[in-house]
Formats: sequence, C-alpha cells, structure tokens
Amino acid sequence: MAAGPGIVVTGASGRMGQMLVRTVGASDKAHLAGCVERPGHAWIGQDIGVAMGGPALGVKVTDDPLEAFAKAQAVLDFTAPEATLGFAQLAAQARAVHVIGTTGFSEDQLAALEPAARHAVIVRAGNMSLGVNLLVQLTRKVAQALDADFDIEIVEMHHRMKVDAPSGTALMLGEAAAAGRGVTLAEVADRGRDGVTGARQRGHIGFAALRGGDVVGEHDVIFAAAGERVVLRHVATDRAIFARGALKAALWGQDKKPGQYDMMDVLGL
Repeated sequence: MAAGPGIVVTGASGRMGQMLVRTVGASDKAHLAGCVERPGHAWIGQDIGVAMGGPALGVKVTDDPLEAFAKAQAVLDFTAPEATLGFAQLAAQARAVHVIGTTGFSEDQLAALEPAARHAVIVRAGNMSLGVNLLVQLTRKVAQALDADFDIEIVEMHHRMKVDAPSGTALMLGEAAAAGRGVTLAEVADRGRDGVTGARQRGHIGFAALRGGDVVGEHDVIFAAAGERVVLRHVATDRAIFARGALKAALWGQDKKPGQYDMMDVLGL
C-alpha cells in the first residue's frame, strides 16, 4: 500500500518539476501518483524515472491532467499562469489540494482562481521556503518601524531562464513592506527606471531584477536613509528547499476547508 496522499506533479520535465518528482519520491509521507506534461511533449508515455535518466518509478507521464488528478489528493504546480488556471479548475473538481508555486499572475488571473478555492484547498505562494517567509515577516516589521525617511529598494537575482520580473518573491516582499507602511503596493511600486527619471519619490518601493547564470534565487530588501542602511537578505542555493516546502503544503492542506491559503498559514507564521 502506497504511503500517504497521492501527489501529481505538473510540468514534470522542468527543473522545478523534476525536483518535485524527486522530493515526493523520496518521501515516506506521500507517494507520486502522476506526472503531467503538455500535449506533444517527448516525455509523454514514458516512465518519469526513466525520462529523468534514472530507474523506473512506475508512473508514466501523461498529457491528461483530469485523469491524473482524479487519482490524487494533491497537485504540485510550478508552471505558467495560463496552465495553472486550467489546473485549478480540474483540481477543484477532484477536490485535490492545489499547491501553486507559479508566479507572474496578473490581477485578473488571481481573481480567476477564486471559484476553484470555493471547492478545494489552494495554497499559493511566490516562494515556498521557510527562510523567505521569515524574511517576509521581518520586512513587514522593519517597514513598520522605519518611516519614509528610509527608502525601500528590493533587489532580486535569478537564473537566465526565468521569464517573469520582478520575481514572485520580490513582489511578496514588496507587499509586506507596503503593509508595514500602511499603503498598498500598487500605489507606491516603482518597477522600472530608465533614462532621466528624476529624483526618487519619497515613500516609493523600488524593484530591480537581475538575470544571469544558474542563480536559484537571491533577494535583498534595502532600507536606505541618510547615513545608514538596513539590509535584509535571503540566498537560496538549492531549489530543493522550494520542493520540500511545496510537499509540506500539500500534506498540511489535507484536512483543511476549501479556500485560499499561503505559506504563512502552512508554517504557522
């Protein structure tokens, strides 16, 4: 008898997808129930373990998410916003916990997740690691303690293949800083500077996105005033931390009521 809830990994061929497959496969608290890829992908029909260059795991990659989700209790989804919206509907039909690590959503796309959350548990976070979620809490506290004499800048760096900017984690940090200041991020975000932009506006929260190499994720929140700076920093060197967090979220959500949750809920923060 397989241990724990059955978990499906979407986007199984990607770097994060493969890490999720390995993490679930190594767990004694859950088991791999399915792997999903887009139609036409070369891995369709192959055993996921063999496709990843290792031993067979007894799970074939499919392009039919509905069939895969029907056999599972949770879905781990680090794909793209359009794909995630479709998966959310299917996960809700299956009453499976949908753990979303996808980033780059628009406000309209986030609103489109709400119907699914009425029927199933959704855990969505721009970052699944314990360290980053602690950093979010610290950012809110520091922003609350320091007034607008301290300019807030958020600098993030990721690998060259990342397609969205600023990162979901940077936006989480920006939301936390704005909440600490008692404002909404949309009112004060400065997400791009180029050319003669004029002096920095007091109270704005700036973002800078760096891309290069194989950087897993680095985030700095800088509070800069005349004569001093406070810098909060998180560096991720192994994306396994995100996979472990996603698995933790899937297990945590098994006995929860339908609704939208985040990693603060999962971690008890």
